[in-house]
Formats: sequence, structure tokens, C-alpha cells
Amino acid sequence: MTTEQSDAAGGRAGSAPRPAAGDTPPDTTPDSRAEPGKAEIASAGTDGKARTDSKAETGDQAEAGDEAKAGRSGTGDKAKAGDAAKRGDKDGEEAGDPWTAFGPAPDPVLTRPRRAVRAVGRFLVHEWTLAAVGSLALAVLMTWPTLRYPRYTLPQDYWDPSLQSWQVAWSGHILLTDPGQLWSSNTFFPEPWSFAFSDTLLGYAPAGMIGVGPEDALLRYNILFVLAHALATFGAYALARQLGAGRIGSAVAGASYAYAPWLLAQAGHLHILSNGGIPLALAMLARGHGWSLRHGYRPRRRHAGWAFAGWLVAAWQLSLGFGIGLPFAYLLAAVVLVSAVVWFVRRRVKRPFGRRLFLADLLGGLVFAAVGAALAVPYFKVAELHPNAARTLGDIQLYSPPASGFFTAPAESRIWGELHEGARAALPWHPEMTLLPGFVLYALAAGGLFFSVWRVRHRLFLLAGVLVTMALAMGTRFLGGRFTYVPLFEHLPGWNGLRTPGRMMLWATLLLGLLAAGAVTAFCARVRELAAERVPPWPGPWLRLATLVPLLLVVVEGLNVTPHPVVPRQPAVMRTVDGPMLVLPSSQNLDQPVMLWSTDRFQRMVNGGSGFTPDSQAQAREFTVSFPDFASVDYLRRRGVKNVVVLRDRLGGTPWEGMLDRPVDGLGVTREEVGDAVVYRL
Repeated sequence: MTTEQSDAAGGRAGSAPRPAAGDTPPDTTPDSRAEPGKAEIASAGTDGKARTDSKAETGDQAEAGDEAKAGRSGTGDKAKAGDAAKRGDKDGEEAGDPWTAFGPAPDPVLTRPRRAVRAVGRFLVHEWTLAAVGSLALAVLMTWPTLRYPRYTLPQDYWDPSLQSWQVAWSGHILLTDPGQLWSSNTFFPEPWSFAFSDTLLGYAPAGMIGVGPEDALLRYNILFVLAHALATFGAYALARQLGAGRIGSAVAGASYAYAPWLLAQAGHLHILSNGGIPLALAMLARGHGWSLRHGYRPRRRHAGWAFAGWLVAAWQLSLGFGIGLPFAYLLAAVVLVSAVVWFVRRRVKRPFGRRLFLADLLGGLVFAAVGAALAVPYFKVAELHPNAARTLGDIQLYSPPASGFFTAPAESRIWGELHEGARAALPWHPEMTLLPGFVLYALAAGGLFFSVWRVRHRLFLLAGVLVTMALAMGTRFLGGRFTYVPLFEHLPGWNGLRTPGRMMLWATLLLGLLAAGAVTAFCARVRELAAERVPPWPGPWLRLATLVPLLLVVVEGLNVTPHPVVPRQPAVMRTVDGPMLVLPSSQNLDQPVMLWSTDRFQRMVNGGSGFTPDSQAQAREFTVSFPDFASVDYLRRRGVKNVVVLRDRLGGTPWEGMLDRPVDGLGVTREEVGDAVVYRL
């Protein structure tokens, strides 16, 4: 305060008693509002220290505090107050600059180690770090005992998983040694483009560069199996969060997408379970374009880097296989087309992208298209060389599930497996027709139609998406497929290569999860309101725990009893015999472990398993039933085969049973015993 204010306050203080502690604060009384000086002195007497007026700084707080403690608030000396205002702090703590009191306290200067520790701490408690760690921990628990004996067992069976273990190993091996031979694998000798006989999991090639041999291939596969579930959970969580759902609602979307009961029947198909790139790419693209379902388009939140990263993730997802990648590619094309049309019609925003975002979309879209085109070329070559590889509507009919499949769980479901045994028996091909996404998910999604944070029109759009994808999943069972699956099969390039319509249930599951996330988010918001209104607020924590019940129920319904059989050990002969070779007996299922056994040396072999059987391989199996005889030996020599390996313990019950009793005299063939196998050198 000024000297004049101090003098006037001192004159008034004698006739007005100081307020006692605990009374109404001076700055809220009428007197204090009318007489600032009086209020300041009274406050000083109450608190035991002088308070500086923000409008007129004296610069001597220490002296004012001494006067308050001495009780001189009513007899202040004008000259002394003036002297106090002119001089600085006696101890040198205050430099005399009256403006320093208006500035904030300076931030403490942190050393580099402390800054690093603080940054690490923030990273560890960040939402996305916790979401990633939680997704990984949940994946380990929900897929157990996959990682119990990862070098010796495989989930569900050792046929298709053995094939896929070989695929990852082959791509990593050949990209390190001879990338030009990627598509001409060591199997199905002498067929070219043999790596494209089925989905390739090419996106996992970096993992295939680590380790050699069958045990490392099994370890690699089991780790990827767990990581695929974790990525699916995290990707769906990220998409729901970006669209505007809360944390618990997004967790429900993530868990329901990754652990839907119908996916338990696909435990042997890593290329189907590796679907986490789909929601993650959509979340990144939506984030990059500043769009969410709940808040609409927000130009200020655009970020070109996120958009470009979304295109890269989409390209990686496509590289894992066209089985689920092809519908994803067509969806992205449809989204781009619809977005362009909507913007052109409305034109509410003159520059909805900006130069950087436009370039990110252009470059990212080109990368995605280039990856798709490069991967499509081998498959078109295979279709040209092997007409029998193409699917027919008869094949689609065979794998098209009825409507009852949407309410039937596979045998691997811990909760519903035994209860639905009769329902599965009524399905023509139950491994691809048990499409239950979860009764809890159905209930939550139904609730989300009436109680949700999403707008009504968005709920209807999600519901329409669910119904459309379910109709597509039924293939030719829904009105004969005339208005759903058949037009896509006949007119969209590559669609006729998809054998199992039921896998379209992946999209219905994702959309149901988003509906459920909207309902759970609204429920959590209501719980917070109720908790805040209660007096006393002790029921609050219990109400908040209630919000975890939907998540817990979804997780419980996803529990499994998936078997983990021990993979047959690699015969010693596979580590010594060179190719080209033929391993007998041979069939689709018997050849898949043989492919896995070849990951030590990748010898060229006639054996191989895929989505179809090439004519040359069928012919080789037919000609060698009578092996060894002149006709079979001559046929194999003309094919370029040098060695035939016969596995004793696998001959029982096959067309080759008893072949070891046949003589080789006069055939120019030598026979050698190697462990439990017999090698015929041609």
C-alpha cells in the first residue's frame, strides 16, 4: 500500500477492533470492500504476517510482518512506513525490485538423469503404455498354455500351424539369402510360384530371420500367436478410443474383438488371427484426419504423420494374407470414395486436408496399392497355371453357414463348448460355421442401440454394418447369395479366391464391439454422476467397480480349452539328405510337418500342403504308390527327384504300407537305413 494509505489505515485502526481468527475473511466484508487499507491491516493481524496489496506493492513484507506481530497495526508511523517502502530487505533476500512478486516461482532446474527418470515415469504410466502392457498380459493368460512349451507344441493341431511355421521361416531365410527366389519355395518341387499357393504371412518375415530349424520355427510361431492376440486387443481398443469411447468401453471392444468365441475355431489359422492391423490402421487414419464418431471432424486435430502411419500398417496387414486382407482393401477403397463424394457434395470445409495431409494420403495410398499389386501378381500367376486353384460357387456353398451358426460356439469354448455339441453336429462343416461372437457381446451391443454415447444415426449405421457383414458371412445361405455374396464373387477381382464366407464375421464382431463400447461408456458416465451425487460418497468405489463387470464377462466368455499337441520330432534323416527329394507317405496333412522339418536346410522337395493340390503333386502321389518299381522310379527321375525318404512309423494305414518289403534289384537304386527312415537314392 502507499504511504498515504498506511497513514489513513493507522488512523482508523484505533476505532475499529481487529477481527478474530475464524471470522469472515476481511476481503468478503462490506467494510473491507470499501476500505482496502483496513482489510489489509486486519488480515495481517489475523494471520500473523503482513499481506502485500496487489495494486500497490511496498516492497517490504518483512517489516510489515514485524509490525503485525508487535500489534502496531493501529499506530503505524507514516515516516517509518515510508522508510520501509524505500529500503530493500536487510538480509539481501529481496533485491528491491517490486515487480518480482508478480512473476511465478521459477521451475527447478533438473539434472539430465532426473529428466530422464521423469520422462520414463511418464511413459510407463501413459494410457497407451498401460493399454499395450495390459493387452500383452491378457494375451499370455488367454492363450495359455501356448508359451508353456513353445518349442514342442502348437495350438489346436500340428497341421496348418506347421505349414505356417514353415512359411514364416521360409520368408525370413530366403530374404536373407536369395530374395529373387521368394515365390519359388523349396516345396512343391518343381512347381514355380509355390509360395503363393496359400496365404504367406509375408509380413512376419523379419521374425523369420531369427533362428534356424524346427524348434526355433515353433518358438517363433507361438510367440507370434500370442502377439497376434495382443495386437488385436490393442488395435480395437485404439479404434474405439479414437472414435470417442471411454477406456473401459474401449477395453470391452478390444477384448471382444480378440477373444470372440468363434475365433477359437480359427486357432490353427494364424493368418486369420493376425487381424489387429485392421482396427489399428483405421484408428491411425481417423486420428490423422481429425475425425471421430462422437465428435465429428475437427480440423485442428489433423496429423499427417498418423495418417501415413495408418497406411503403412494397412499395407503390413495386407502382406499377412488376402484371406482377410482383401475385404479390408476393398473397405479402404470404399471409405476413400465415399469421403470424396461427401466432401464434394457438402463442401463445408474449403481445405479439409491441407497440403501435408494430402501428400501423406497420396504417398500412403500409393504404398498400400503398390504392396497389394506386388502381392497379387504371384496369385494371378498361380490362378493362370493352376485352374483348379480357383474357387467355385459350389465350394462357397459347402462352407456357407446357416443362421444358427451365429448362436453356436466351437468345441474350443470353455463356457459353451460342451453345451453346444448338439448344435455343432447339425452343421455341415462346423469348424467354419460356429460363428458365435459372444452372448455377452450381443447383449451389450443390443443395449448400445438404446443407451449409448454414439448418436442415433451412428448406432443405426453400426447396426446396418453388422447385418450386412452377417449376410455376407452366410455366403449362399442368405437368399442364395444373389444380392450379397454372389455379386462380389463374380465381379470383384480376387474375391473368388476366398473359400470361407464365415470369416466375414470378423467385421461383424468389430462393429458389435463398437456398439458395446458406446453402451459401456454411457454406463460409466452415469456411474460417475451417481457416485458424485451420493452423500457420503462411500458407495462411489463400488459403483466404479461395477463398470468392470461387462469387461469381465466378455473375457470369461472368451476362455478356451484349445488343445496344444506335441509336434512330431524331426527325423534325423531330414538333416542329412539333400534334395530334390520326396518324403513318403505323402498327403495334405502329412506333408505339413515335413515342410516344418525342412527348415534346417530348406531342401527342395515334392512335398507340400496348401489350400489346393497341384495336378503335378497329385500325379506324383499316384505314381509312387507302387514305389519302388520301374514306372515310379522312371517318373521320379524325369521329375528331377534324387532321393526318396520313407518314414517307417507313418506308413500304417496309408497306400504306401508294405512298400519297404519290395525289392530294388535291377532298378539302379540304392537303399540305406538312416535311423527310423529308409533312403532310396535314385
